[in-house]
Amino acid sequence: MKYRTYLIFGAPGAGKGTQGKILGTIPRFFHCACGDVFRSLDTRTPLGQTFLEYSSRGQLVPDAITVKLWMAVIGDTVGMHKFKPDIDSLVLDGIPRNIDQARIMQDILDVRRVFHLSCPDREALISRLKKRALKENRFDDANEETIRRRLVTYEEESEPVLEFYGPRLVVNVDATQVPVKVAHDILSAIISDPQG
Repeated sequence: MKYRTYLIFGAPGAGKGTQGKILGTIPRFFHCACGDVFRSLDTRTPLGQTFLEYSSRGQLVPDAITVKLWMAVIGDTVGMHKFKPDIDSLVLDGIPRNIDQARIMQDILDVRRVFHLSCPDREALISRLKKRALKENRFDDANEETIRRRLVTYEEESEPVLEFYGPRLVVNVDATQVPVKVAHDILSAIISDPQG
């Protein structure tokens, strides 16, 4: 059974986590942030050990392992009846991160819409990320050079995912609006989806 899925997509600082959390508070929507998945990993398990091997060396976890880890966590949430795929829609942010992950997940996800939180003003994103880093005590994220590197990585690896899903599924949402307006635009698109 494929999971009925809505993807929240956008550059670092575009508000993916905020919008995912908002949708996740609505009955019949289950929000899963990829970052939370990795932070909640039990490093005593074989998959957790594999993740630790890569992350402790500062390397990116290979796509197949990333998806496997994600599937294990989603399987657990289904087992605990937190996510009920027969009646709930899955809201994802942070995965799939690139075209390879999107291809691997094709047999798992029934993607209904990809909400692209668009913020062409890079300076506004950088400012937003710096503020968030200070507010959340993530001082390594406050470094402008680090932020610019993350934005370049996003443009090179993640933006092509929008082309993978194509214009029929991608909905561009202005991420510079206040969060409640962004949420309104996303919900309006979900409500008007004839496949609902």
